[in-house]
Amino acid sequence: MKALNKKIFVLSVLACFLLSACEDDLNVEPNTAQTEFDFLNDPNNAVKLVNGVYNKLLDYNMYSFSWIGIASITSDDADKGSSLSDTGTDKHKMDNLTFDPTDISFSDVYRGRYEGIYRANNALFYLEQLAIDENLKSRFIGEVKFLRALFYFDLVRCFGGVPLVTGKIDINDDETINEVVFVRKSKEEVYAQIEADLIDAATRLPLKSAYSSADLGRATKGAAQALLAKAYLYQQKWQQSYDMAGEVISSGQYGLLTNYADVWREVGENKAESIFEVQATLTNGLRDYTNVQGPRGTPDLGWGFNAPSANLANSFESGDVRRSASILFVPSVLWDNFVAPATWANPRYNYKAYQSQIAEPWNGDKGNTAKNHRILKYSDLLLIRAEAALNLGNSSEALSIVNTLRFRAGLGDRTSITYDQLLDERRWEMAMEYDRWFDLVRTGRAQQKMAADGKTFIPGKHEVFPIPNDQIIQSGQRLIQNPNY
Repeated sequence: MKALNKKIFVLSVLACFLLSACEDDLNVEPNTAQTEFDFLNDPNNAVKLVNGVYNKLLDYNMYSFSWIGIASITSDDADKGSSLSDTGTDKHKMDNLTFDPTDISFSDVYRGRYEGIYRANNALFYLEQLAIDENLKSRFIGEVKFLRALFYFDLVRCFGGVPLVTGKIDINDDETINEVVFVRKSKEEVYAQIEADLIDAATRLPLKSAYSSADLGRATKGAAQALLAKAYLYQQKWQQSYDMAGEVISSGQYGLLTNYADVWREVGENKAESIFEVQATLTNGLRDYTNVQGPRGTPDLGWGFNAPSANLANSFESGDVRRSASILFVPSVLWDNFVAPATWANPRYNYKAYQSQIAEPWNGDKGNTAKNHRILKYSDLLLIRAEAALNLGNSSEALSIVNTLRFRAGLGDRTSITYDQLLDERRWEMAMEYDRWFDLVRTGRAQQKMAADGKTFIPGKHEVFPIPNDQIIQSGQRLIQNPNY
């Protein structure tokens, strides 16, 4: 690959940082670019550095259409939805597990995370040079390291081992670009970096209750520990996962909301069950997240993709309130008294992505939703603790946690618990929350469950998604494709 092309590639990633510094609020529009000299001589820019990293979470290539496609439509929880003729470019291929390295969804997800990582690396580089209060600086570093770990967690779950870029990149340094930006590390090395960032972040970040209302939604000690517990779980580091989840539980900062359905509504935003969520406003919302999944037809509330499957709908036990809170059935009367008419194209939609135009803030812009996106919640953390406990031989604690969640769901207690039953409980508790595919893969149940849903999961291939072909080309073939793609 020619040096000029390399520099163009890296510049396209670098530009997102310099053009996306935010105002003091967590959710403002990008500010104009500043020279490096001006930036370093203005201590007020510390918060802009950090907010620029948070702001990346709202972009279309983060948690919108492409992420929804590869994290949910692939699974047995969801079908493509929408209309038969509207493929969503490649979402029909996600649904049928016939995807390939040229599909745009993989390129979006890959590029979006590395744009976030680049912002994070630049923020960390410049924070060290700014003359601000050392305690505040340490907290900001913790927030950025949490976000960088989150970006890498998404990448390693999707693609396995990926390039580890943890420092500011000089676009004229061809050697570093070739040996760092375009060279994949092992999955174990990526997880080691995630762990290191989160362990350090947890020592720097305050508890959730220590933040003022103006800073609500920033990364906390509990968020770093919860994500670390989840990263340990994915590696089957049962004891570490169990212990770290216990740290969050014993902090007293979190709890279950009484009404399960409230967790994903405006009334549940940043409440006791929230550990970390993407903050969205009417003026700077999460790009097309709700629009992608909103009901399609008359009246038209969205594109209609990511429809809950009959497989998911039929899997719930009778009386489980999580079913009606997760799946918007057509026709029906919704929680805000809006009538879901039979004129909508699909029989089911993702209720957790529904934003009320009647009972919640609404500015008429379906593509710029003010609905926060939940990344980590307390019930997820409880299930992490339960799964780790069960794998450590502590079935009584696992059973107790499951029964706590079943009580809220309106179900009776189980008298015993198996691993398969625990994973079923996780499916129902986390329905349509973009974890199902990864849960099936990491627990070795993907081939069996996909077959039951009429899909063919190929062992040795589908455990990871393909490295985007455009990235391999840009790297001059230095990036190595995943097996069998």
